[in-house]
Amino acid sequence: MRVLKRIYVNQEYCIGCGLCEIYCSLQHSKSRILIKAYKKEHPKPLSCIRIDKCLPISFSVQCRHCEDPPCVIACLSGAMTKDEKSGIVAHNSDKCIGCWTCLMVCPFGAIKMDTNRKQVTAKCDLCQDLENPSCVENCPNEALILEEVSV
Repeated sequence: MRVLKRIYVNQEYCIGCGLCEIYCSLQHSKSRILIKAYKKEHPKPLSCIRIDKCLPISFSVQCRHCEDPPCVIACLSGAMTKDEKSGIVAHNSDKCIGCWTCLMVCPFGAIKMDTNRKQVTAKCDLCQDLENPSCVENCPNEALILEEVSV
């Protein structure tokens, strides 16, 4: 039996503050120091999350690490892969050719493109080096929920 992790949003609690985006960017920055990451790092760190606001409803959008991910199937270069043990859908920027096919087929619109480098680089990795993803840990209203599913 394996445990898959996914992040879900409770729309009733999300106020669209954007702290999940900030902490995601910070977690994926070189320095992991807020002021340095935003003021001095080039290129600026990208958030792997997007906030959709259609007031009064707002919610964050990130990779759902699908059971049968269309982005992995559509990837022409093999840059998008799924780890069968952890269930995490990952992106290898060294293999990416910047065709953005994965972005077009994602049913959640959760993959972001880096137009500076012409590659897909911002995709949720569930902050694998942390116990809980940074966005979940720092959501002030606990609108982001880390769900663990046994399969």
